[in-house]
Amino acid sequence: MPLAAAVAAAACPTPIGLPRPSCRASAQPRRCCRFRLEASSSASAPAPAPATADQGGGAGPCPVVRFDMADFTIADRVSVGLHGRSDEMIFEATVRDPSSDLYGSTVVLRQLTSSQAKRRGRRALEVLKKLARRQMMYHSYAMQVHGYVNPSKAMEEVDAPLVLVHGYHGSYSLRHWLQLSDWLPTLEATLALDEEQVRRVGDDSIGGPAVTRQLRLIRILMRDLLIGVNYLHSHGMAHTELRLENVHVSPVDKHVKVGILGNAVDFHDSDPSNSAVASNNERRKMMIAFDMRCVGFIMAKMVLRELMDSSTFLKFKSFLNKGNDPSCLREFLLPILSQNSPSGNIGLQMLDRNWGAGWNLLALLLATKSDKRISCIDALRHPFLCGPKWRISPTVNVVRWGLGSTAVRLAEDYIYGHHQRRRLAYFIELMEVLNPNPRTENWLHLLPGRWCLLYCTGRHIGLTLRQPTPRVLITDAFLTFAETPESVNPVLSLTSEVGFKIMPESDWPHDKSGTEGILSITTSARITLGSIYTNADDIEGSKITSSSYLRSKWGKASNIKQLPASLPTASINVDEDVDVSMSCGSTLNVNSAWKVLQEVRTQTPPEMFDLSKIVCGTYIDSRLMILRGVNGSALLFIRSNRMSDS
Repeated sequence: MPLAAAVAAAACPTPIGLPRPSCRASAQPRRCCRFRLEASSSASAPAPAPATADQGGGAGPCPVVRFDMADFTIADRVSVGLHGRSDEMIFEATVRDPSSDLYGSTVVLRQLTSSQAKRRGRRALEVLKKLARRQMMYHSYAMQVHGYVNPSKAMEEVDAPLVLVHGYHGSYSLRHWLQLSDWLPTLEATLALDEEQVRRVGDDSIGGPAVTRQLRLIRILMRDLLIGVNYLHSHGMAHTELRLENVHVSPVDKHVKVGILGNAVDFHDSDPSNSAVASNNERRKMMIAFDMRCVGFIMAKMVLRELMDSSTFLKFKSFLNKGNDPSCLREFLLPILSQNSPSGNIGLQMLDRNWGAGWNLLALLLATKSDKRISCIDALRHPFLCGPKWRISPTVNVVRWGLGSTAVRLAEDYIYGHHQRRRLAYFIELMEVLNPNPRTENWLHLLPGRWCLLYCTGRHIGLTLRQPTPRVLITDAFLTFAETPESVNPVLSLTSEVGFKIMPESDWPHDKSGTEGILSITTSARITLGSIYTNADDIEGSKITSSSYLRSKWGKASNIKQLPASLPTASINVDEDVDVSMSCGSTLNVNSAWKVLQEVRTQTPPEMFDLSKIVCGTYIDSRLMILRGVNGSALLFIRSNRMSDS
């Protein structure tokens, strides 16, 4: 741990070149009052020189103070939550100057030794001067920098270290809070959550199940964090170092504090040669996007405790760094989250609530393209961070995401009754009406990849009421689209892979082990523009129409008075040349292989074996796809980005 602390009360360390004070244990932190001493920072001198700061909005002069070492009593310990670097030495101290407004308060002395560390310290003082116009916001949502220690006369002529004086906000950083075994009740007690506090996030109750309590607490922490980051962005700066180690929760004012702003970056480039407006705007967007990605990582670790493990988080980051779309994170993380939680993962339940709103916010924060990432203001209005008492008008994208997430969760459960199958078909048809990518170019861009079959609205045939020989269990069914760059016309290679397992006939209901195999069908397909009719009077020459159930329910799900006469689709024209192969882990004779093939075809939707029965695609985005068969049945797919595939 790169912290320097006093190891014994008899040998209390002192910042280099400064007089040695008497040692005693540091006092408990108290509420620090604002003070108005005239001082400012200098970017070139080892220690800033006093100066009068800019006035603004009734905020007073810039509160940068020059301290003497005699003003402090150094403690013989350092809290574990104080994060430092190898070129920094950290001390806890108590202000003992009766004339100071901080008298009796615990502060942190951060001794910066290297030139890079001093640059960070001077930058923190510069940022403090820049944010002086709104000191109340700065004190509430940032770790307050009080000033610096004036070096002794003996050290003025040499390269003396810069000692920064900043606020002390408890013994733990947010990382250390989350690593506690009883972090939830402890953090609730620290924030003193009551009915008045929870109203800040649109809630009106306290307590409840663990999922509700954690979600309420995460909303409070995330909203405070976003307000603090937005405060920096509105002043033309990006933090660039948002991590759990740099975020503290103050037990005094119950607010989240972002770390020292020593690496804060201005949106506008200081280089005169790069002063173009377009260049500055591009720099601003990139800096904001970088901060929002860091906020996304913080949210992911707070919600999904498994990501606190370094090896798991490395897999998580590797998934994103490979260019995979973060909207597919749920399918990627589901095996990890369910591994040690057979009764249900709390983080998964939180993200799945409100139609999967948590996964949507996480995908927007971690979007692959920087211009697609959500801003602080929009994130504060997102349904995941708003309690049940707040009226939220979700965007069309959020509604579309909710429909898809609900359809996925319904498909993950075994469909027993007719009403469940009818409801799922209704959600699928609503998604088709709200297809965000109807153009052929969109399909050609999004289709390539591996898609896993989740559900088919056609007939389902299983093993329960039949006694076939052999007993075959379908494991996974994939549809893979691959580009063929050598072709002149846009032609895609289409491969259907159906995994199966041949189980023992005697005890197959209890013993699901057996010989694994794969049925593979390969052909090629062309994508052209098509349409699907929603009115029964316009179905002449069309193989597919929407159900009357959709027309009767449409008015309840949209402000549109009636459905359009037709919806654009992507027609899939499959070639006649088909290559069929089947591989199995054990040797089968011709008769046995034929029976296995027939049983696989019986349990699999016909469109997955005879690819020519796939007529068109009616919905696609980066996560989900819906294809329609010649008999009108819909096939719901989710993009496969499992650990084995990535």
